[in-house]
Amino acid sequence: MLKYALLGFLNYRALTGYDLKRVMETSTANFWNADLSQIYRTLKTLESDSAIASHVEPQEERPDRRVYTIREAGRAELQAWLYTPLTEMSALKESLLLKVFFSGQVDKTALLTQLRLQRELHRQNLLVYQGRTLTDIQENAALMGASPTDALLWDATRRAGVLYEEMYLRWLDETITQIENT
Repeated sequence: MLKYALLGFLNYRALTGYDLKRVMETSTANFWNADLSQIYRTLKTLESDSAIASHVEPQEERPDRRVYTIREAGRAELQAWLYTPLTEMSALKESLLLKVFFSGQVDKTALLTQLRLQRELHRQNLLVYQGRTLTDIQENAALMGASPTDALLWDATRRAGVLYEEMYLRWLDETITQIENT
């Protein structure tokens, strides 16, 4: 999947590996992210597969930078992926749910402490989606030369994050109340 994220960003404009990491951190990182080493490894594979090309731009007083651009084969691969329907749901891996599932023998105070900590983390994440993430979408749309439709769809993914966090907070509140009342 990382290759499609990289092709997607490169479809907007030429970027360095570092630029790709930075734009991912302010856009898709809430639902799809990667380490810089994974990004460079995937870029190398995409280039050897002729999906992208790169060139070196010399810089004064700084190391040269390698800039990547999407090629026609990369655009075709991205389009094929975008048009292929997802016929399965992604598997959910949620550490807290696994922990709660097996916590029947855990001390009530310890369990409530963990749930309250998670509640605060999810509350903070909700605030990020409602604030900084919206600003990031606007800045990235300008930086990438995105269309109004792109910005609309980027905001739709942000909204999914908001709804997810609201749902998770509701579940945590219900679970905390239930445990407190046992």
